[in-house]
Formats: sequence, C-alpha cells, structure tokens
Amino acid sequence: MEQRVSLLTFGCRDVAATAAFYEAMGFKQLPSQDDIVVFDLIGQALGLYALDKLAEDMGVPEESLGFGAATYAHNVREKDEVAQVLDRARAAGGKILREASDVFWGGHIGYFADPEGHVWEVAWNPFSKLGPNGEFRWGGFE
Repeated sequence: MEQRVSLLTFGCRDVAATAAFYEAMGFKQLPSQDDIVVFDLIGQALGLYALDKLAEDMGVPEESLGFGAATYAHNVREKDEVAQVLDRARAAGGKILREASDVFWGGHIGYFADPEGHVWEVAWNPFSKLGPNGEFRWGGFE
C-alpha cells in the first residue's frame, strides 16, 4: 500500500444537509453519482454518503459504525484564520467544540463538528508552513 489518503468518506444520516454545510464553508462540489456528494481537497476528495448505504457497502450493521475518536485537520496560513474558519463553521450550522486558542506546542487551534458530528481541527502551525496551493507537509515547505 502506498502512503497516501485518496478519499475520505463521511457516513451521513442527512447527506443534503451536510452537503449544504460544507458548501456554506466554501467547499465546491464535483460532479458525481446521485448517491454521493464529492468535494475536491487538493489531491484528495471528501465524499458524503448515506450512512445506511455505507454500512451496507462495508457489510456491517449501521448501528456498529457510531463515531470514532478521529479528527480531520484543516491547517491555515495565518493565526487569525483559525477564528475566521470557526466563525464560518458556526454561521453554517456547525457546533464549536473549542474556540480558537494558543496551545502548548506553539500553535493556535480550535475545533468544530459538522451537523453529523464529524470533528474538524482548525490549526495554525508555525512549524509546518503550507505550500503554494495550500498543501500540508509535516515540517513545512521551506
């Protein structure tokens, strides 16, 4: 297996409402089949798929999927952008879990959950600058 993530798929009870949330956050939909909503993530993609269909595809009962202890990180270029993204998430109907604040390692972070409960970390990391197209690389692009 090559070391990369190609597609993140979020199981959703309400795909349309979750898609509207991500559109309000500024994500742009890609053409896709009727039963999945897809957004480009610069080299990867985010798919929104009905939770019951995801369980069926996996061959497991829907109730076994639950929510795991995972976060999806969105790094920003400047410290003040953390609060801006959280404000946008709040306005779009997301739940703020942690307001923007400094952290012990020298960065600045906050957390929000989308309407289905998927948790996003918004981070400014002074030690991992983003590339020219927003690409993230641990340790940065300098």
